[in-house]
Formats: sequence, structure tokens, C-alpha cells
Amino acid sequence: MNHIELFAGCGGLSLGLESVGFELVLANELSPMAAETFTYNFFNEDLEEKANQNHQPENALWLNSKHSSLKPRLRENPFQFPIVTQEGFSDIPSNFKELDGKLIVGSIIELNRLLECSKELVDQLKGAFGRDGGLDLVSGGPPCQSFSMAGKREKNSDKNTLPWEFANFVKLTKPKLVLLENVTGILRAFKDENGNSFHAWYEVAKVFASIEYVPICLHVNARKAGVAQNRPRFILIGVREDHYQHIKPRLNDTESEMFSHSMEFYSKVDKYGENLEFGHLNYYDSNKSCDLSYFEQSFLNELVNSPEVSVREAIDDLKVHNPSEPSGFVLELNQRFKNLENRTEILNHELRNNSAIVKRRFRLYQVLQQIGERPITQSVFRILKNETDTLEENIWNILSGFQYLHENGELSQFKCKLEFENYLQAHPTKKQTQKALIAESPAPAALSIPDDACHYDDHELRVLTVREMARIQSFPDNFVFRSKITTGGQMRKFEVPQYTQVGNAVPPILGAALGSCISKLL
Repeated sequence: MNHIELFAGCGGLSLGLESVGFELVLANELSPMAAETFTYNFFNEDLEEKANQNHQPENALWLNSKHSSLKPRLRENPFQFPIVTQEGFSDIPSNFKELDGKLIVGSIIELNRLLECSKELVDQLKGAFGRDGGLDLVSGGPPCQSFSMAGKREKNSDKNTLPWEFANFVKLTKPKLVLLENVTGILRAFKDENGNSFHAWYEVAKVFASIEYVPICLHVNARKAGVAQNRPRFILIGVREDHYQHIKPRLNDTESEMFSHSMEFYSKVDKYGENLEFGHLNYYDSNKSCDLSYFEQSFLNELVNSPEVSVREAIDDLKVHNPSEPSGFVLELNQRFKNLENRTEILNHELRNNSAIVKRRFRLYQVLQQIGERPITQSVFRILKNETDTLEENIWNILSGFQYLHENGELSQFKCKLEFENYLQAHPTKKQTQKALIAESPAPAALSIPDDACHYDDHELRVLTVREMARIQSFPDNFVFRSKITTGGQMRKFEVPQYTQVGNAVPPILGAALGSCISKLL
């Protein structure tokens, strides 16, 4: 089996697909920083070392750049790459067969423009550079911050055009199957300027139906596939209509029912086009008991059949103080992805410096998370945010039973309410998003910057390392993250450092489960 990976990022989805038998035909990624990680792991090529030696890379080819040499390219703002018709420095060879198995660094918009004016390149991609049976799959997760519930949710944001660019690439290359992953926020309707509802996922499904793909839309959670994180995601699987007719005779009853609904939608899109109103296609939600049987009794079963993995199982052996032995999850994870280079040490596990006052605040977060009652958390934060200076007596009675970190570095209880209130006032913060992890549960969905969470262990009063974040996301220890560790200020708008690479990635175990599902349709 083979695939082209769009919006490849650092390579989480590619790693998962590779582990279940997919071969990479071509990859595309906008960010040079994420591309550095992808190249290091999939091609064993060190772009930083190449840049320092003033050499050009062999496996990462720039679509177009302002720079002829590699070193400035690795820090180039990808939103300022020249368009392909302007002056710049392009690595695209005249013999397109030389692109086989390579990573193209640049915008999908520009890649589509290149395809639209080069029938020879389109033919090479359609045929998967001569592989038997042609191109099997185009996969990827177009970034759509504006679909995210944490974003501004703007219907006409430029970031929302990327699923349509994905579809444009598919229209040109005609793979048998399509796999699109996105944030769960795409399922919640927008309101446009006239107050009308706009269902982004439905419009995306319509676009794929209009280019002859039968869509199956899903709401899944990586937690149910064996990832140590509560990570809900939207998935669209599109089957080219002629390939659907080919596999139709061997679908079971549940699969036939699912595809028959999708074919009714497909026919309506063929008849009414973009004017088809909302309501003619449903998505299957693995979180709803009424939909669960569709997953359990179909080619989708690997998305829901794994036992839950806790944060403790994922990262407890990485602790500084009293680390445990690696869990069965960790041992299996590191055995599962065999194609990576062997590493003799665990990389990306550098601890970040947290001040004494931040550590004391982290201990407070741990206590609040252990109690797990929103009114108590809100009462504490009212003092931390200088909105009040007193706690209710009943809340103090609960909080008084826990130990807190004091200036002497010791953990102990407070003897009176006033002493504790003074302690809270001495640790002010405006943040209320940061939480401590819960050891026996999967991690929360939002983990993309160091400040998102602190450790669950009261002797590990710190944020997570890149490696711990990666373990939670189901990256094996042999997968190495490259480029800057973190960033800030205006550079957040275009830089993709290691923490963000992890947070943006499709968890490899989810990628493997999706690959197994897809393989049954091939």
C-alpha cells in the first residue's frame, strides 16, 4: 500500500501509516521546522548538520525559497515563501521521478499550482511513480485553527481554505482513498454575518462528493485507540466512486448500510451541487452508544477497541524522582515502530526551569486537580486573580487536608485559614487554563505548549518535557524532535518548535489504527 502525505507536520500520521504497511510516495509540509523533524526520522538526514556544512539536503526539497542555501531556509517564515511563478530558489527537479519518496517543503497552494500546469507531474503522482495499482491514498490533517473551539471560529478565515486545497490536490491525483483528519470544532456550526448556520464538515464532505468520492464522516477519540490523551478528532474517509463499486460486493451488512447512506448523499450532491442544504449526511460518533455498533461491526473497529491508557503508564518511568519501570504500554510503543533508527539514549527530555513561586503554584494545581470540584477551583482562583482575599469556610475545610509546597521547599499542611489565604495572595496569576495532569486518567486534549499542564507527582513540580508530551501522544522514544524547543512573541505566528510539533501531530497510534481501517477498503 502507498500514500501521499499532505500537511505532514513532524510525521505522526506517516509514522502510524508506515507501521501498518503504507509506503510514502511523497510528503508535503509548509513549516521548515517541522520538516527538519520529518526528514531526520524518515530519511535519517540531519538538516542542521547539512546546513552547518553548507550542503544541500537530499530528501527535503524546497518548492521555492528566498534563499539558495539551507541554513537560512530552516528559519524562513513559510508564509513569506515566494510563489512558484516568481523569482526564488526551487529544488524541484526537471525529472519528476526524482521526487519519489521525498518531502516537498512549501505551501499546498503552490504545490497545486505546480500540478495544474504540469500534466507530467500529475501523471507521475496518479501512478505513484510506477507502483503497481497506482496511488492508493492521500492522507493528511489540514491545520484549521479557525475551526477549533479555541480559535476565533471565523467562517472566511484564510486558514479554513486548506481542506479545499486538500480536495483540489485529490481531484488532480485521483487516489483510491482519502483520509482527512481535523479538529473536532469543525463539527460545530458557525454563524455567518447574516446569522445563518454554516456546517464546515458538511461542506467539506460535499466538496469530496463533487469530485467523485463517497464520504464516511466520523467523530472519534484517540483515547479509544490506545493513546494516553483525551483527543477528539473529526475524520473523513473518502472512497473513489469506482473503487467503491469494486469493493461493494465484499462489504458486510453494517458497512453496506453506512455506505448506502453516503451514496444517497453522493447522488444528491451530483444532482444539486453546492446548493444542497444541510441535513443529508450524518457523521458517526464513537462517543455515542447509539453509534458505537457501527464502529465495532465494521472496518472501523480498531478505532474503538483499545483499553484506556493513563498518563502514569505513559510517562512515570521518565520521572526525576523515584521513576517506575517502563510500563507495558511504553515497552509495546517502542517495539511497535521498528523502522526508526535505534537511539542509545532518550532524547528531547531536557527539563525546563521553573521558579520557586511557579513550583508552589504547580503544587496548588495538583491539589485542585485531585479534589476535582469546579467551585473549589473557582474560589481559589478568585484569590489568585486578586478578586477577593477570603475563602469560604467549607472550602477551607476541604483544602486544609492537603500538603502544600512552602518556601523552605518542604510539603506540609497549613494550620489556619488566614495563613493559607495569605499564601494564595502571595502567588497571584491571571492564568486559569493550566492544570495538573491526573495520574490515572488520559491527558487533556490541549497539550501543545509547555504551559498547558504540569506533572501529577508532588515531587515533580514542573511542566512536561518534550519527550513526556510525545509519550502522551504515542510517539516512541526513537522518534527525535528537531529544531527549536519552544518559541514566543510574534514568532509564534510562523514558527513550529518541538512542543508545537508534538501538539499538532496526529498521534502515531491513532494513525496506525486509521491505516488499518483504510487497508481493509483496499
